Amino acid sequence: MNRALKMQFATIIISLAVPVADAADAFSPYVDNSGNISLPDDFRATMTHLGSWFVPAGDASGFHDVYANADAVSAHRARGEFPDGAVLVKELRAHTSGSYTTGQDVSYANASLKQWFVMVRDRENRFPDNASWGNGWGWALFQPGKTGSVSNNHTVDCLGCHVPARETEWIYKEAYPTLQQ
Repeated sequence: MNRALKMQFATIIISLAVPVADAADAFSPYVDNSGNISLPDDFRATMTHLGSWFVPAGDASGFHDVYANADAVSAHRARGEFPDGAVLVKELRAHTSGSYTTGQDVSYANASLKQWFVMVRDRENRFPDNASWGNGWGWALFQPGKTGSVSNNHTVDCLGCHVPARETEWIYKEAYPTLQQ
């Protein structure tokens, strides 16, 4: 057997021995083969902070800090849109207000976590049988003390709040100056 043929044969053997990543793993490490989305454990340390919202009253009151994976931020800066597999995490924390040298009734985020929202960009509709996916995204809602996403249907549980942002990929981008730099 000549050397070139031996090399091809060795390459085939090695490629068969190395496990191939699942399609969902290649798409996003936070999505399994059924389209179930997980909350990234280390997002505050590994993702880019896009910006924050402050909601003064109501069930969603508090600070909404939004993060995205660094590759998604770079792609958005270059093309003006998020690529497939982009992951956005919004963490909602309760707030406390008080008087400080900077002013009266100053609010700050406290340690009380309320919930997390996770969105994963998907233009290809990879999970058509999973109701948490649609409109170009996978949608998930996580609450402290509960396992897995508590949302079951993106059109019922998530989309209503995003309708005004339909023209900007269902994302309220005006609070994310990091995307513009």
